[in-house]
Amino acid sequence: MTPPSPEGLVVTQASIDDWPVIKGWAADEGWDPGESDGACFFTQDPEGFFLGRIDGEPVSAISVVNYGADYAFLGCYLVRPDVRGRGYGLTTWKTALAHAGGRTVGLDGVVAQQGNYRQSGFELAYKTFRFGGVPATGESAGTGVRVAGAADLDAITAYDRACYPADRARFVEHWLTEAGHRALVRIVDGRLTGYSVIRPALTSLRIGPLFADTAEDARALFAGLAVEAGGRPLSVDIPETSAAGVALAEEYGLTPSFETARMYTGPVRPYATDRVYGVTTLELG
Repeated sequence: MTPPSPEGLVVTQASIDDWPVIKGWAADEGWDPGESDGACFFTQDPEGFFLGRIDGEPVSAISVVNYGADYAFLGCYLVRPDVRGRGYGLTTWKTALAHAGGRTVGLDGVVAQQGNYRQSGFELAYKTFRFGGVPATGESAGTGVRVAGAADLDAITAYDRACYPADRARFVEHWLTEAGHRALVRIVDGRLTGYSVIRPALTSLRIGPLFADTAEDARALFAGLAVEAGGRPLSVDIPETSAAGVALAEEYGLTPSFETARMYTGPVRPYATDRVYGVTTLELG
């Protein structure tokens, strides 16, 4: 069935001033966006965000954020509920994807849209489950865990590069230090063995990433994150491939709420998937 012609739709690049619209729609979908996500997201690729408008009024949104010459990530794909089914989303999608050029594109797709993504050339890599709740407490941060400082930036950036299919130094620097964000590292024998960030969102504290050499390192960091939460609910998006990550969330009393699928249009740079106990963010990968 061919969708109705999106007559009158104008798709243009969005600015940081448009972020409250996108953030509001994401909140309405239950995605629980972070309070300061917009500033960090636009830092990576300020030209990678798009809005569709009818008579000047926003009706659709999407982001296609470029990381270097080989990789891009698609997120924030939203259509205002009262105008769905009119072709606005598909037109916005096609317009924004051109921004990626010949790059492999990744996304974290909700279940309802995964069939449509396959038709657009995306293939399943793995599923991700969001775990949330008030973490069980009773212990302090693990040995070697401390708050990250400016002197840790180079080590964290190098570590992140090994755990993600693209270099994103600009994003990482802002993600570590944005207002409300709290970054923890674990240092063992003078070497960084993992790092994580916790940030305030609309209904919880969001963990992401949670990257660690071993389950022991991840557990030490998670204990520190639970202390940071101070009895408030938190959530983390865990790849199904990380059995240790799932076990850790369950140990702290977190329960799954919804799933997404990491999908790609082509090959990605090899990275240490075994170190990924929690993804950074579903919007930017």
